[in-house]
Amino acid sequence: MQIVLASSNKHKVQEINDIVKEKGLDLEFILPPSNFDPEENGTTFEENSYIKAYEAWKLSKTWVLADDSGLCIDTLGGKPGIYSARYAETPALRIARVLKELKGTENRNAHFTCAMTLINPKGEVAYKVEGICEGSIIEETRGSNGFGYDPIFLVKGDTRTMAELPEYEKNKISHRSSALRSVLDFLQTII
Repeated sequence: MQIVLASSNKHKVQEINDIVKEKGLDLEFILPPSNFDPEENGTTFEENSYIKAYEAWKLSKTWVLADDSGLCIDTLGGKPGIYSARYAETPALRIARVLKELKGTENRNAHFTCAMTLINPKGEVAYKVEGICEGSIIEETRGSNGFGYDPIFLVKGDTRTMAELPEYEKNKISHRSSALRSVLDFLQTII
């Protein structure tokens, strides 16, 4: 069974397909049509996830899964939050901005959040879930795996950043894998 993943991020599609393979499911996530370009104007991860899912469904009329995720830092009132991917022009500049805003701050607690919405071929929400990965922000980048804020996100209960974890370990603890595993458990009940 193929499911459209409402994202233009090929890395995200690969990450999700890797998790699906680990579970041994007969599912494949694919990119949406090339004209997929939703306006993410929601005020929460859940709203943006739904917006993306529904836009991809309008183009494909099949099963669609969308996620919206980001980094939430306690001291910054949850920022960058839903603006994580738009906090600056490049990943390096986004990291630099976060580190600058946290300079001299003791409370560096943070978490990654991932909201997922699954829409069925009728255009109805079949399932929705939120996954969270707790941690904190370190003062300098470490590691070369992953993407986004991974090099500055120290995983709670570990001495490594998300970017220092091998992909198979990240796929066991990340916010996206937590949400995805719940979605996959649901899909197993209907396929």
